[in-house]
Amino acid sequence: MTFFDLARRNVSRHWLRSVLAVIGIVIGVIAIATLGIMGNSIGLMFGDMVTDVGDTLVVSPATGVGGGKLTERQVDDITRAVGSNLVIPFASTADKISVGEKEGGAMLYAIPAGDMPSLLEVESGAYPRDTGAGCLIGSQLAANGRENGLKLGARVRIGDETLRVVGVLEERGMGFDINPDYAIVVPYSWYSSHYDEDGYDQVIVKVRDVNDLDAVKESIEQRMNRREDVVTVMDTRGILESVFAATDSITVFLMGIGAVSLIVAGVSILNVMLMSVTERIKEIGVLRSIGTRRSEVMRMFIYEALFLGLAGAVIGGALSFCAGYVVTAVFVGNADYLFDPTSLLYIVFGMAFGVITSVASGLYPAWKAAQLNPIQALRHE
Repeated sequence: MTFFDLARRNVSRHWLRSVLAVIGIVIGVIAIATLGIMGNSIGLMFGDMVTDVGDTLVVSPATGVGGGKLTERQVDDITRAVGSNLVIPFASTADKISVGEKEGGAMLYAIPAGDMPSLLEVESGAYPRDTGAGCLIGSQLAANGRENGLKLGARVRIGDETLRVVGVLEERGMGFDINPDYAIVVPYSWYSSHYDEDGYDQVIVKVRDVNDLDAVKESIEQRMNRREDVVTVMDTRGILESVFAATDSITVFLMGIGAVSLIVAGVSILNVMLMSVTERIKEIGVLRSIGTRRSEVMRMFIYEALFLGLAGAVIGGALSFCAGYVVTAVFVGNADYLFDPTSLLYIVFGMAFGVITSVASGLYPAWKAAQLNPIQALRHE
Protein backbone atom coordinates (compact mmCIF):
# COMPACT_ATOMS: atom_id res chain seq x y z
CA MET A 1 0.00 0.00 0.00
CA THR A 2 2.95 2.31 0.67
CA PHE A 3 4.16 2.00 -2.90
CA PHE A 4 0.62 2.64 -4.15
CA ASP A 5 0.58 5.92 -2.18
CA LEU A 6 4.05 6.85 -3.49
CA ALA A 7 2.87 6.31 -7.03
CA ARG A 8 -0.24 8.45 -6.47
CA ARG A 9 1.84 11.20 -4.85
CA ASN A 10 4.25 11.32 -7.77
CA VAL A 11 1.41 11.56 -10.31
CA SER A 12 -0.15 14.48 -8.42
CA ARG A 13 3.24 16.16 -7.86
CA HIS A 14 3.86 16.43 -11.60
CA TRP A 15 0.23 17.21 -12.33
CA LEU A 16 0.73 19.15 -15.58
CA ARG A 17 2.80 16.38 -17.14
CA SER A 18 0.32 13.81 -15.88
CA VAL A 19 -2.64 15.76 -17.26
CA LEU A 20 -1.04 15.92 -20.70
CA ALA A 21 -0.45 12.18 -20.65
CA VAL A 22 -4.04 11.57 -19.55
CA ILE A 23 -5.32 13.80 -22.35
CA GLY A 24 -3.45 11.61 -24.84
CA ILE A 25 -5.17 8.51 -23.47
CA VAL A 26 -8.55 10.28 -23.50
CA ILE A 27 -8.13 11.20 -27.17
CA GLY A 28 -7.08 7.65 -28.03
CA VAL A 29 -10.00 6.06 -26.19
CA ILE A 30 -12.47 8.47 -27.83
CA ALA A 31 -10.99 7.77 -31.26
CA ILE A 32 -11.04 3.99 -31.04
CA ALA A 33 -14.46 3.80 -29.34
CA THR A 34 -16.19 6.39 -31.53
CA LEU A 35 -14.86 5.00 -34.80
CA GLY A 36 -15.79 1.50 -33.67
CA ILE A 37 -19.31 2.68 -32.83
CA MET A 38 -19.61 4.39 -36.21
CA GLY A 39 -18.53 1.28 -38.11
CA ASN A 40 -20.85 -0.93 -36.05
CA SER A 41 -23.73 1.51 -36.55
CA ILE A 42 -23.23 1.37 -40.30
CA GLY A 43 -23.58 -2.41 -40.10
CA LEU A 44 -26.69 -2.12 -37.91
CA MET A 45 -28.20 0.45 -40.27
CA PHE A 46 -27.61 -1.79 -43.25
CA GLY A 47 -29.10 -4.71 -41.34
CA ASP A 48 -32.25 -2.65 -40.72
CA MET A 49 -32.41 -1.55 -44.34
CA VAL A 50 -32.09 -5.03 -45.78
CA THR A 51 -35.17 -7.17 -45.44
CA ASP A 52 -35.06 -10.72 -44.17
CA VAL A 53 -34.08 -12.28 -47.49
CA GLY A 54 -31.63 -14.87 -46.24
CA ASP A 55 -34.18 -17.55 -47.18
CA THR A 56 -34.59 -16.31 -50.75
CA LEU A 57 -33.43 -17.44 -54.17
CA VAL A 58 -33.84 -15.15 -57.16
CA VAL A 59 -34.07 -16.90 -60.53
CA SER A 60 -33.34 -14.79 -63.63
CA PRO A 61 -33.15 -15.68 -67.34
CA ALA A 62 -29.59 -16.25 -68.51
CA THR A 63 -28.14 -13.49 -70.67
CA GLY A 64 -29.55 -13.57 -74.19
CA VAL A 65 -32.04 -16.39 -73.45
CA GLY A 66 -35.72 -15.95 -74.25
CA GLY A 67 -35.44 -12.22 -74.83
CA GLY A 68 -34.69 -11.68 -71.15
CA LYS A 69 -38.03 -13.15 -70.00
CA LEU A 70 -39.15 -16.30 -68.22
CA THR A 71 -42.17 -18.02 -69.75
CA GLU A 72 -45.13 -19.53 -67.91
CA ARG A 73 -43.78 -22.97 -68.78
CA GLN A 74 -40.38 -22.17 -67.29
CA VAL A 75 -42.06 -20.87 -64.14
CA ASP A 76 -43.97 -24.14 -63.92
CA ASP A 77 -40.68 -26.06 -64.28
CA ILE A 78 -39.15 -24.02 -61.47
CA THR A 79 -42.23 -24.68 -59.33
CA ARG A 80 -41.85 -28.44 -59.84
CA ALA A 81 -38.12 -28.23 -59.08
CA VAL A 82 -38.56 -26.50 -55.70
CA GLY A 83 -41.31 -28.78 -54.41
CA SER A 84 -43.38 -27.26 -51.59
CA ASN A 85 -41.43 -24.00 -51.44
CA LEU A 86 -43.08 -20.74 -52.53
CA VAL A 87 -42.55 -19.55 -56.11
CA ILE A 88 -43.46 -15.94 -56.89
CA PRO A 89 -42.85 -14.68 -60.44
CA PHE A 90 -42.84 -10.97 -61.20
CA ALA A 91 -42.18 -8.43 -63.93
CA SER A 92 -41.08 -4.83 -63.51
CA THR A 93 -40.82 -1.59 -65.41
CA ALA A 94 -40.66 2.16 -64.84
CA ASP A 95 -43.39 4.43 -66.19
CA LYS A 96 -44.93 7.86 -65.87
CA ILE A 97 -47.85 8.18 -63.51
CA SER A 98 -50.30 10.98 -62.81
CA VAL A 99 -52.60 11.68 -59.88
CA GLY A 100 -55.02 14.42 -60.80
CA GLU A 101 -52.94 17.14 -62.42
CA LYS A 102 -49.71 15.98 -60.75
CA GLU A 103 -47.33 13.92 -62.88
CA GLY A 104 -44.27 11.90 -61.94
CA GLY A 105 -42.55 8.61 -62.40
CA ALA A 106 -42.50 5.38 -60.42
CA MET A 107 -41.29 1.81 -60.49
CA LEU A 108 -43.98 -0.78 -61.24
CA TYR A 109 -43.89 -4.37 -60.03
CA ALA A 110 -46.33 -6.84 -61.53
CA ILE A 111 -47.09 -9.89 -59.37
CA PRO A 112 -49.91 -12.41 -59.72
CA ALA A 113 -52.61 -11.21 -57.32
CA GLY A 114 -52.73 -14.56 -55.54
CA ASP A 115 -49.00 -14.43 -54.76
CA MET A 116 -48.94 -10.90 -53.31
CA PRO A 117 -49.85 -11.92 -49.71
CA SER A 118 -46.92 -14.39 -49.69
CA LEU A 119 -44.41 -11.63 -50.41
CA LEU A 120 -45.91 -8.32 -49.26
CA GLU A 121 -47.67 -7.11 -46.13
CA VAL A 122 -50.46 -4.53 -46.39
CA GLU A 123 -50.44 -1.81 -43.73
CA SER A 124 -53.85 -0.42 -44.66
CA GLY A 125 -56.45 -1.35 -47.22
CA ALA A 126 -56.55 -4.68 -49.08
CA TYR A 127 -54.84 -6.62 -51.83
CA PRO A 128 -55.98 -6.03 -55.41
CA ARG A 129 -57.77 -8.74 -57.37
CA ASP A 130 -56.81 -10.10 -60.77
CA THR A 131 -60.17 -9.06 -62.17
CA GLY A 132 -60.17 -5.55 -60.69
CA ALA A 133 -58.41 -2.29 -61.51
CA GLY A 134 -56.61 -1.83 -58.19
CA CYS A 135 -52.99 -1.44 -57.12
CA LEU A 136 -50.79 -1.20 -54.05
CA ILE A 137 -48.38 1.61 -53.27
CA GLY A 138 -45.18 1.39 -51.22
CA SER A 139 -44.94 3.00 -47.79
CA GLN A 140 -42.38 5.61 -48.81
CA LEU A 141 -44.19 6.43 -52.03
CA ALA A 142 -47.34 6.98 -49.96
CA ALA A 143 -45.48 9.14 -47.44
CA ASN A 144 -43.86 11.27 -50.14
CA GLY A 145 -47.01 11.48 -52.23
CA ARG A 146 -49.46 12.77 -49.65
CA GLU A 147 -49.12 16.32 -50.91
CA ASN A 148 -49.82 15.09 -54.44
CA GLY A 149 -52.87 13.12 -53.41
CA LEU A 150 -51.21 9.69 -53.74
CA LYS A 151 -52.87 7.83 -50.90
CA LEU A 152 -55.33 5.05 -50.13
CA GLY A 153 -58.35 5.43 -52.37
CA ALA A 154 -56.60 7.73 -54.86
CA ARG A 155 -56.78 7.11 -58.59
CA VAL A 156 -53.48 6.72 -60.41
CA ARG A 157 -53.29 7.07 -64.17
CA ILE A 158 -50.72 4.92 -65.96
CA GLY A 159 -50.73 5.44 -69.71
CA ASP A 160 -54.35 5.52 -70.83
CA GLU A 161 -55.68 3.49 -67.89
CA THR A 162 -56.58 4.41 -64.35
CA LEU A 163 -56.01 2.26 -61.26
CA ARG A 164 -57.38 2.82 -57.78
CA VAL A 165 -55.04 2.53 -54.78
CA VAL A 166 -56.65 -0.24 -52.74
CA GLY A 167 -53.82 -0.76 -50.27
CA VAL A 168 -50.66 0.76 -48.77
CA LEU A 169 -47.79 -1.61 -48.09
CA GLU A 170 -45.84 -1.89 -44.86
CA GLU A 171 -42.27 -0.66 -45.06
CA ARG A 172 -40.15 -3.54 -46.31
CA GLY A 173 -36.70 -2.03 -46.65
CA MET A 174 -34.10 -2.66 -49.30
CA GLY A 175 -33.98 -6.20 -50.62
CA PHE A 176 -32.17 -8.22 -53.24
CA ASP A 177 -35.44 -9.35 -54.83
CA ILE A 178 -37.77 -6.32 -55.06
CA ASN A 179 -37.83 -2.91 -53.40
CA PRO A 180 -41.50 -1.93 -53.20
CA ASP A 181 -41.24 0.95 -50.72
CA TYR A 182 -41.03 3.52 -53.52
CA ALA A 183 -43.00 1.53 -56.09
CA ILE A 184 -46.48 0.67 -57.29
CA VAL A 185 -47.49 -3.01 -57.29
CA VAL A 186 -50.07 -4.11 -59.85
CA PRO A 187 -51.63 -7.50 -60.67
CA TYR A 188 -49.72 -9.32 -63.37
CA SER A 189 -52.90 -9.83 -65.42
CA TRP A 190 -53.36 -6.05 -65.72
CA TYR A 191 -49.68 -5.53 -66.49
CA SER A 192 -49.66 -8.19 -69.22
CA SER A 193 -52.64 -6.69 -71.03
CA HIS A 194 -51.58 -3.07 -70.51
CA TYR A 195 -48.04 -3.53 -71.83
CA ASP A 196 -48.88 -6.44 -74.15
CA GLU A 197 -46.16 -8.60 -72.60
CA ASP A 198 -46.18 -12.29 -71.79
CA GLY A 199 -43.29 -13.26 -69.55
CA TYR A 200 -41.63 -12.61 -66.21
CA ASP A 201 -38.40 -10.82 -65.44
CA GLN A 202 -37.53 -12.93 -62.42
CA VAL A 203 -38.86 -15.56 -60.06
CA ILE A 204 -38.54 -15.30 -56.28
CA VAL A 205 -38.28 -18.62 -54.42
CA LYS A 206 -38.96 -18.48 -50.68
CA VAL A 207 -37.37 -21.55 -49.09
CA ARG A 208 -39.25 -22.76 -46.03
CA ASP A 209 -36.16 -24.23 -44.35
CA VAL A 210 -32.97 -22.19 -44.74
CA ASN A 211 -30.95 -25.38 -44.39
CA ASP A 212 -32.46 -26.56 -47.69
CA LEU A 213 -31.35 -23.44 -49.58
CA ASP A 214 -28.38 -25.05 -51.33
CA ALA A 215 -30.37 -28.18 -52.21
CA VAL A 216 -33.22 -26.13 -53.72
CA LYS A 217 -30.76 -24.02 -55.69
CA GLU A 218 -29.08 -27.14 -57.06
CA SER A 219 -32.47 -28.66 -57.96
CA ILE A 220 -33.43 -25.58 -60.00
CA GLU A 221 -30.12 -25.55 -61.85
CA GLN A 222 -30.26 -29.26 -62.63
CA ARG A 223 -33.78 -29.05 -64.02
CA MET A 224 -33.46 -25.78 -65.93
CA ASN A 225 -29.84 -25.90 -67.13
CA ARG A 226 -29.53 -29.50 -68.28
CA ARG A 227 -28.61 -28.73 -71.89
CA GLU A 228 -27.69 -25.06 -71.73
CA ASP A 229 -27.72 -22.22 -69.25
CA VAL A 230 -31.32 -21.08 -69.29
CA VAL A 231 -31.44 -19.41 -65.88
CA THR A 232 -29.10 -18.03 -63.26
CA VAL A 233 -29.88 -18.54 -59.57
CA MET A 234 -28.79 -15.93 -57.02
CA ASP A 235 -28.43 -16.98 -53.41
CA THR A 236 -29.25 -13.89 -51.32
CA ARG A 237 -27.87 -15.50 -48.17
CA GLY A 238 -24.39 -15.55 -49.68
CA ILE A 239 -24.73 -11.93 -50.72
CA LEU A 240 -25.79 -10.92 -47.22
CA GLU A 241 -22.83 -12.74 -45.70
CA SER A 242 -20.48 -10.91 -48.08
CA VAL A 243 -22.05 -7.54 -47.30
CA PHE A 244 -21.86 -7.98 -43.54
CA ALA A 245 -18.28 -9.23 -43.83
CA ALA A 246 -17.51 -5.99 -45.66
CA THR A 247 -19.13 -3.87 -42.89
CA ASP A 248 -17.11 -5.79 -40.28
CA SER A 249 -13.94 -4.99 -42.24
CA ILE A 250 -14.91 -1.31 -42.28
CA THR A 251 -15.37 -1.39 -38.50
CA VAL A 252 -11.97 -3.02 -37.95
CA PHE A 253 -10.33 -0.48 -40.27
CA LEU A 254 -11.90 2.46 -38.42
CA MET A 255 -10.85 1.01 -35.07
CA GLY A 256 -7.33 0.58 -36.44
CA ILE A 257 -7.21 4.31 -37.15
CA GLY A 258 -8.31 4.99 -33.57
CA ALA A 259 -5.75 2.54 -32.21
CA VAL A 260 -2.95 4.52 -33.86
CA SER A 261 -3.83 7.59 -31.79
CA LEU A 262 -3.92 5.44 -28.65
CA ILE A 263 -0.47 4.03 -29.41
CA VAL A 264 0.81 7.59 -29.82
CA ALA A 265 -0.64 8.30 -26.37
CA GLY A 266 1.21 5.24 -25.08
CA VAL A 267 4.47 6.66 -26.39
CA SER A 268 3.68 9.85 -24.48
CA ILE A 269 3.24 7.87 -21.26
CA LEU A 270 6.50 6.03 -21.96
CA ASN A 271 8.24 9.38 -22.22
CA VAL A 272 6.61 10.65 -19.02
CA MET A 273 7.64 7.55 -17.12
CA LEU A 274 11.21 7.67 -18.37
CA MET A 275 11.43 11.30 -17.26
CA SER A 276 10.03 10.27 -13.88
CA VAL A 277 12.70 7.58 -13.51
CA THR A 278 15.45 10.05 -14.38
CA GLU A 279 14.19 12.64 -11.90
CA ARG A 280 13.84 10.12 -9.07
CA ILE A 281 17.10 8.21 -9.31
CA LYS A 282 18.20 9.33 -5.82
CA GLU A 283 14.79 8.43 -4.37
CA ILE A 284 15.08 4.99 -5.94
CA GLY A 285 18.58 4.67 -4.48
CA VAL A 286 17.29 5.46 -0.99
CA LEU A 287 14.45 2.96 -1.33
CA ARG A 288 16.81 0.26 -2.55
CA SER A 289 19.34 1.00 0.21
CA ILE A 290 16.77 0.45 2.95
CA GLY A 291 15.87 -2.95 1.59
CA THR A 292 13.17 -2.29 -1.01
CA ARG A 293 13.10 -5.13 -3.52
CA ARG A 294 13.38 -4.64 -7.27
CA SER A 295 9.86 -6.01 -7.77
CA GLU A 296 8.48 -3.40 -5.37
CA VAL A 297 10.22 -0.54 -7.17
CA MET A 298 8.94 -1.87 -10.46
CA ARG A 299 5.43 -2.17 -9.07
CA MET A 300 5.50 1.46 -7.90
CA PHE A 301 6.17 2.75 -11.41
CA ILE A 302 3.60 0.41 -12.95
CA TYR A 303 1.07 1.85 -10.49
CA GLU A 304 1.85 5.31 -11.85
CA ALA A 305 1.19 4.19 -15.41
CA LEU A 306 -1.99 2.46 -14.20
CA PHE A 307 -3.21 5.69 -12.56
CA LEU A 308 -2.72 7.59 -15.80
CA GLY A 309 -4.39 4.87 -17.85
CA LEU A 310 -7.42 4.54 -15.55
CA ALA A 311 -7.95 8.30 -15.43
CA GLY A 312 -7.72 8.57 -19.21
CA ALA A 313 -9.93 5.52 -19.76
CA VAL A 314 -12.73 6.68 -17.46
CA ILE A 315 -12.80 10.21 -18.88
CA GLY A 316 -12.40 8.90 -22.42
CA GLY A 317 -15.19 6.36 -21.92
CA ALA A 318 -17.62 9.04 -20.74
CA LEU A 319 -16.72 11.35 -23.61
CA SER A 320 -16.88 8.42 -26.05
CA PHE A 321 -20.51 7.91 -25.14
CA CYS A 322 -21.26 11.55 -25.94
CA ALA A 323 -19.19 11.46 -29.15
CA GLY A 324 -20.82 8.18 -30.19
CA TYR A 325 -24.26 9.72 -29.74
CA VAL A 326 -23.32 12.63 -32.01
CA VAL A 327 -21.73 10.33 -34.63
CA THR A 328 -24.71 7.97 -34.83
CA ALA A 329 -27.19 10.85 -34.89
CA VAL A 330 -25.37 12.94 -37.52
CA PHE A 331 -23.58 10.45 -39.78
CA VAL A 332 -25.84 7.40 -39.47
CA GLY A 333 -29.11 9.21 -38.81
CA ASN A 334 -30.27 7.13 -35.84
CA ALA A 335 -28.83 7.68 -32.37
CA ASP A 336 -30.58 4.53 -31.10
CA TYR A 337 -27.77 2.46 -32.64
CA LEU A 338 -25.50 3.72 -29.83
CA PHE A 339 -27.56 1.86 -27.23
CA ASP A 340 -27.19 -1.46 -29.00
CA PRO A 341 -25.01 -3.76 -26.82
CA THR A 342 -22.64 -4.36 -29.73
CA SER A 343 -22.00 -0.61 -29.95
CA LEU A 344 -21.53 -0.11 -26.21
CA LEU A 345 -18.93 -2.88 -26.21
CA TYR A 346 -16.65 -0.64 -28.26
CA ILE A 347 -16.58 1.88 -25.40
CA VAL A 348 -15.57 -0.90 -23.00
CA PHE A 349 -13.00 -2.13 -25.50
CA GLY A 350 -11.58 1.39 -25.97
CA MET A 351 -11.26 1.88 -22.20
CA ALA A 352 -9.62 -1.53 -21.71
CA PHE A 353 -7.24 -0.89 -24.59
CA GLY A 354 -6.35 2.49 -23.08
CA VAL A 355 -5.48 0.95 -19.71
CA ILE A 356 -3.50 -1.89 -21.28
CA THR A 357 -1.57 0.54 -23.49
CA SER A 358 -0.74 2.70 -20.47
CA VAL A 359 0.50 -0.21 -18.35
CA ALA A 360 2.47 -1.64 -21.28
CA SER A 361 4.11 1.77 -21.80
CA GLY A 362 5.16 1.83 -18.17
CA LEU A 363 6.80 -1.61 -18.16
CA TYR A 364 10.17 -0.59 -19.60
CA PRO A 365 10.61 2.51 -17.39
CA ALA A 366 9.58 0.40 -14.36
CA TRP A 367 12.09 -2.30 -15.30
CA LYS A 368 14.78 0.33 -15.84
CA ALA A 369 14.12 1.84 -12.40
CA ALA A 370 14.24 -1.59 -10.75
CA GLN A 371 17.62 -2.35 -12.32
CA LEU A 372 19.36 0.76 -10.95
CA ASN A 373 22.37 0.08 -8.71
CA PRO A 374 21.58 1.55 -5.23
CA ILE A 375 25.10 2.95 -4.69
CA GLN A 376 25.27 4.59 -8.10
CA ALA A 377 21.75 5.94 -7.68
CA LEU A 378 22.68 7.61 -4.37
CA ARG A 379 25.70 9.27 -6.01
CA HIS A 380 23.64 10.54 -8.97
CA GLU A 381 23.54 14.32 -9.38
